[in-house]
Amino acid sequence: MAELTVHDTNGILRQPWVHPDRTSRGLGWSSLYVSTQSEQPYQASFGGAPSHLVILHRNGPVTVRRGHLGLTSSRTVPPGGLFVHPAGKELTVELGGALDTVHAYLTDDLLRAACDDGPVELAEELGALDPLVEQLMLTLDRVMREWEPTARTYVDHLGYALAAQLARQHSVRGRPVPPPPRRSGLTDRQLDAVRDMVETRLGEPLPLREMAAVTGLSVSQFGRQFKARTGLSPHQFLIQRRVDAAGRLLRGTTIPIAEVAQRCGFSHQEHLTRVLRAHLSITPAAMRVSCSA
Repeated sequence: MAELTVHDTNGILRQPWVHPDRTSRGLGWSSLYVSTQSEQPYQASFGGAPSHLVILHRNGPVTVRRGHLGLTSSRTVPPGGLFVHPAGKELTVELGGALDTVHAYLTDDLLRAACDDGPVELAEELGALDPLVEQLMLTLDRVMREWEPTARTYVDHLGYALAAQLARQHSVRGRPVPPPPRRSGLTDRQLDAVRDMVETRLGEPLPLREMAAVTGLSVSQFGRQFKARTGLSPHQFLIQRRVDAAGRLLRGTTIPIAEVAQRCGFSHQEHLTRVLRAHLSITPAAMRVSCSA
């Protein structure tokens, strides 16, 4: 799928009063565009966009006014406050002071997929507080700052989690999202199909939707049922398999550590070192030395 870009947004990020620090441009994210920036006070109007918008205020408080044909609502928004605007709707907004923000733009397909294709209409919100949305957006910002191509599955997981929370807690009243059906987990055949895909493509970025496709489930169903069966999210499972594979090569071969990292889906030797330290409290070199002693 094509990457979601700033051209799929409503135009706020292209204005001269916005000064981006980092964006997801060039990272290949097809359903999500994220940007972190500082903004100066402004008042402007924007047309409807094909993507849904969530803005996280990283500091403040700051007064914001919003509306369609006029600035009809106003609120002093604290740090951690959210600005939510649905796709397809025009927007007039006034920012009353300097502000640091994270913007997340989501496709409607992502929003629907996170709810098993149920009908979802986001509310227009100003100043709402949602600790989970805040944490997910800050995590997406950290992923951009420390980007590794092998984090693709993790980004998919974060995107679906963000979309699901928006649908649950920030949709228009009267159109509730039905609760997901209770599931006991993947069947043996479905789990084997996922395992085979992971082992075959261990060294590649593996989108969550492709893992779900081999089970015949939607991404949201797959994520729930996979964790119910294994106790791990798909991303955690993928990392564990990569760690296991790297350990086998380090203990049983003399393949250079940089090549081990590449074969097992890590971006480079330093990435492998960080992950092994986090999971096993050991470096690749130390693991190899301990096995040859």
